[in-house]
Amino acid sequence: MKFAVVTLGCDKNTVDSERYVAELRAHGGEPAPGLDEAELIVVNTCGFIDAAKKESLDAILEAAQHKGSGACRAVVAVGCMVERHKSEMEEALPEVDLFLGASETDRLAAELHARGLIGDAEALHPGVRLYTGSTPWVRYLKLSEGCDHGCAFCAIPLMRGRHRSFALDDIVREAQLLELQGAREINLVAQDLAHYGRDRRDGVRLPDVLRALVRETSVPWIRNMYLYSAGITPQLLEVIAGESRIVRYLDMPIQHASDTVLERMRRPERQRTIREKVARFRDAVPGVAIRTTCIVGFPGETEDDVAQLLAFLEEIEFERVGVFTYSPQEGTRAAQLADDVPDALKRERLERVSELQRHITAGRYESRIGARAPLLVTEGPADGRRAGGRLPWQADDIDGLTWLDADVPAGAMAEVEVTEVVDDYDFHARLLRVLPHDAPRTLPAAGRALPVMGSSVGSYGR
Repeated sequence: MKFAVVTLGCDKNTVDSERYVAELRAHGGEPAPGLDEAELIVVNTCGFIDAAKKESLDAILEAAQHKGSGACRAVVAVGCMVERHKSEMEEALPEVDLFLGASETDRLAAELHARGLIGDAEALHPGVRLYTGSTPWVRYLKLSEGCDHGCAFCAIPLMRGRHRSFALDDIVREAQLLELQGAREINLVAQDLAHYGRDRRDGVRLPDVLRALVRETSVPWIRNMYLYSAGITPQLLEVIAGESRIVRYLDMPIQHASDTVLERMRRPERQRTIREKVARFRDAVPGVAIRTTCIVGFPGETEDDVAQLLAFLEEIEFERVGVFTYSPQEGTRAAQLADDVPDALKRERLERVSELQRHITAGRYESRIGARAPLLVTEGPADGRRAGGRLPWQADDIDGLTWLDADVPAGAMAEVEVTEVVDDYDFHARLLRVLPHDAPRTLPAAGRALPVMGSSVGSYGR
């Protein structure tokens, strides 16, 4: 049986989709080269905001069209949006053969087997999760699932449940498997990485995870994504500053800079504490790049609140800022508030914040010209184009690329000199040397017999 997995939403969904792919392959499935040839299409939905829901519905409807025009025998919808709206989706989308919410996806193989769509699983070592990916150099590793934060605007706890930290041994084993599959960078993801371990009794926290990954793998780059500033501790700063393979980069969502808006959002930080944490991080980790996200148009937001946000961004000078307009989500606390900022005003405020940040980013990036830094080559030379990749301050898929003046194969690490900023968020760089490639660590004996998944993913879209 040939299958395809369509992935929408965040990097955590990407991890889930890779697991679905591995499970389907273990049951005899084969990734299809395109949706037209897939006998089974799995759509991993996102239900975070209205735009994501629409994208998920469009992807489901597109997949369903292949039941009449292609080889498709079944369409399955899984993930966050299904978790929130399963009954409505079942009624509205009869062309979908199976709906499984984020809390039910352990039933995927059994349900498909019962329908005669997949066979029995091959023998796999118990307790080990296998990954596969379309780009083997950069991979994502979840440290936990769910969220205990009570942000008023966010439906994630309603879709993913309460926070559950994964065991350290499982995390290390997954990282080793990713390395064996070719990973040169592992991005650690969770709803809040800094919350890791607070639900466990073994005392293991994020700094312990980072030390273990450095000790037990040879992956050149380990990147932290999605930390609340409230969880940035001196111990965490010490590990990041002291371990050269932990990328000096932080994705720290602040969501706003007006204390009154932050209070209504039920965020744990305030402007003063955010400012202090950023200063502490920059003092402890020189050269760190900090990215954040903001929401404009939250209920009750005034022009003064927006002015405070703009002034704060101008003061702090984050490397990058993702800006979003607020949309109410059913079941959240904020949905009970009057959505009193008109859509046109939300869009105008988004443009103002985005335009300011473009100038700030330009200044931050100009300061990087002349810097010597390591670069992970993710784009090999092709069609007359030279190789490209990412510098430490460029996270996968969100922070632009750096183009070299030489041909270097994908997957290589190189030392470069930054020569120019291009197209706002990209760089040109001069190759200084290709760095040596350390061999991956071998797995313990229990894991060496495991089949290592290839680079074919059968996953389309983001």
